[in-house]
Amino acid sequence: MATISAGIDIKKTLDQLGIKETNQGTSTGNTWFSSGDPITSISPVDGEKIASVTTTTKEDYEKVIASAQMAFKTWRVMTAPQRGEVVRQFGEELRRLKEPLGQLVSYEMGKSYQEGLGEVQEMIDICDFAVGLSRQLHGLTMHSERPGHRMYEQYHSLGIVGIISAFNFPVAVWAWNTALAWVCGDVCVWKPSVKTPLCGVACQHIIAKILKDNDLPEGISCLINGDYTVGEMMTTDSRVPLISATGSTRMGRIVASKVGERLGKSLLELGGNNAIIVTPDADLKMTVIGAVFGAVGTAGQRCTSTRRLIIHESMYDKVKDAIVDAYKQLNIGDPLDTNNHVGPLIDTDAVKMYESALKKVVEEGGKLIVEGGVLSGEGYESGCYVKPAIAEAENEFEIVQHETFAPILYLMKYSGEVENAIELQNGVAQGLSSAIMTNNLRESERFLSVTGSDCGIANVNIGTSGAEIGGAFGGEKDTGGGRESGSDAWKVYMRRQTNTINYTTELPLAQGIKFDL
Repeated sequence: MATISAGIDIKKTLDQLGIKETNQGTSTGNTWFSSGDPITSISPVDGEKIASVTTTTKEDYEKVIASAQMAFKTWRVMTAPQRGEVVRQFGEELRRLKEPLGQLVSYEMGKSYQEGLGEVQEMIDICDFAVGLSRQLHGLTMHSERPGHRMYEQYHSLGIVGIISAFNFPVAVWAWNTALAWVCGDVCVWKPSVKTPLCGVACQHIIAKILKDNDLPEGISCLINGDYTVGEMMTTDSRVPLISATGSTRMGRIVASKVGERLGKSLLELGGNNAIIVTPDADLKMTVIGAVFGAVGTAGQRCTSTRRLIIHESMYDKVKDAIVDAYKQLNIGDPLDTNNHVGPLIDTDAVKMYESALKKVVEEGGKLIVEGGVLSGEGYESGCYVKPAIAEAENEFEIVQHETFAPILYLMKYSGEVENAIELQNGVAQGLSSAIMTNNLRESERFLSVTGSDCGIANVNIGTSGAEIGGAFGGEKDTGGGRESGSDAWKVYMRRQTNTINYTTELPLAQGIKFDL
């Protein structure tokens, strides 16, 4: 068992989270079982094995679904505020375990310790949001065209929610879904990424304790583990009415197709290719901070990472020089050392994609102005550490049109009015996050107008990364159209029902239709 170079003992961290050296990977709560092959979790921080979990077999999966179906019968008839109280307790337990869970997120995934703590804080925040929501699951009352009739709509629990999450946010995205789904009366089955299975095991231990303390049945929170074949068990299962999937656009198309075939519901939060527009009226200091964190935070492995910087020609050299100078100050290394800004990529396959992208942009005519490269030697033994790179490029380059999950930032110019920059920004298949840096009110309002950014998130004078849980999170086009977290995203976890009540002694029909007997 490795001891993290920053002085944090991972074995102690796992013990605090209830994880032993070897764990089974399938759970219906406090019951753990699996007969599948093992998944070994390797830290990208130092290349060391953390622990193993077992994959979910078809037989295990059937036990999970049966348990979830039984639990739903109990959970859905509890009042929403009662369910909210359980979520409140979960949030309190996360507050108590914020440090060890943040450490595990950092060590297993590779993001900085501060970002690991921030991810757990997102879990706490969504629990707080969900607790308040548990008293606000409202419908509308409408006026009927028929005298003596009342119309209204209400929302009912949907059933089993299947959650497929990605490695880059190994705990927060699950919490975004479960906290809302639970207060809505749903039960959840979660398949975390095969690259971060221990984060899933840790979260299951935490919520299982809360459910047991409240004398609630097994099956409200379930965990399954494995590759895409395990995910297919859920996506093709009509007993799971909603699949929430976070990951690549390629994966999302497969999920949407499988779920659509059975007329199920899917919530897709997929890839991004996010841009910051820098106008002549931009604040340079704010621009540098927003762009650099957006490009190198989580080593460029956020779906909201800044991939493109679209700079007005009058500001181009000034912004480019400032960004390049900022990159010289970046420290790359052990993410649990708070002196470092950039940690490793998730694995060596990600490193190969990074190298391929740098080669491709040069082949297409781009120019590297901050050279990339793979780091080696002491502290970089895992082979997953790379240098954040900057390339001058054109928006139409094939490599620029695709999302590369790595710290590569493409710089490009625009001339004339801000509409020209918006056209470039919108000129990709993805539509997740976007930003503009300007102190010009007219430019900011154009950016936010119906002819402006086509993304699900559009920011003014902040970067593309770092969304708050109070707003609905998600994007358009190849990003999938789904919405998670705040605002009215809760509605996807429920089924809508319209009700009409006739309190007269007559039976008039709508649209004035006559039908007399």
